[in-house]
Amino acid sequence: MKAISYSGYGGADVMEYGERPDPKVGPDAVLVKVRAAAVNPVDRKAREGLLDATLEAVFPVIPGWDVSGVVVQPGVAVEEFAVGDEVIGYVREDFLSRGTFAEYVAAPVRTLARKPLSLSFEEAAGLPLAGLTAYQVLHRSLRIREGDTVLVHAAAGGVGSVAVQLARHAGCRVIGTASAHNHDHLRQLGAEPVEYGDGLADRLRALAPNGIDAAFDTVGGDALRVSADTLAPDGRLTSIADAEVFSYGGKYAFVRPDAKDLAHLAELAERGIVTVHVDRVFPLAEAADAHRLNEQGRTRGKIVVTVDWDV
Repeated sequence: MKAISYSGYGGADVMEYGERPDPKVGPDAVLVKVRAAAVNPVDRKAREGLLDATLEAVFPVIPGWDVSGVVVQPGVAVEEFAVGDEVIGYVREDFLSRGTFAEYVAAPVRTLARKPLSLSFEEAAGLPLAGLTAYQVLHRSLRIREGDTVLVHAAAGGVGSVAVQLARHAGCRVIGTASAHNHDHLRQLGAEPVEYGDGLADRLRALAPNGIDAAFDTVGGDALRVSADTLAPDGRLTSIADAEVFSYGGKYAFVRPDAKDLAHLAELAERGIVTVHVDRVFPLAEAADAHRLNEQGRTRGKIVVTVDWDV
């Protein structure tokens, strides 16, 4: 099969397009014919070796954890899916090797849900990791409640935009940080936009003089410090980007594959409550360019790579 892979840690230049062996399908997995796979900031961290302390790399590594596609072979113990089922998945194992930037991926059923019919394959590929991250942080870590004022950093990005929609659906007021050119987009999602940079704390205090009830940090650094400084007395703080959050009494979160959570998100997408904005689409052979664009950190929504099965 055609795939993107790398044989050692490094920048985007280590990624190569070429032939890799077809994956073997375990008893509790299905073989998915990949239609689209999304790029996430964590892909860069994995590729550069920044996750090496927790996730062993079995080289060559095929990157990517997000996928949408079609089941072509169920494992012998699988009853949840059949040939022809359209699925989405956050296909993360406890090591790096068998990713989704390929024509086929063997995906454990615990990582999959049925694809929302209302989403294209490109849109659907952008839902699993970002959606699960937003859902698990908001509802399990921050434990948002109706009426909360919720702060979401990088609110126009992949995780942030889903978090805005989920928090609004839960009956929260949402303030989202973003560059000025994304403010209209945030208003459409239901957030009150506020610009990054100097004076952010003052702008947040003007919008929420009683403090932020729940702050979702996706950036780290100054954004994390400002979040801590503007919390309400009983406010909650979670970061997915900066372990310094512990020093502020907050929590650090890393998303987990969860088929039930993913199925819930798919249902919300089917009902139009959660949408996925696709910023750019690249063919699989140009996945390195997709990584480079993602590393600039200016994406609205998701960057997606696709497999063209018509060629």
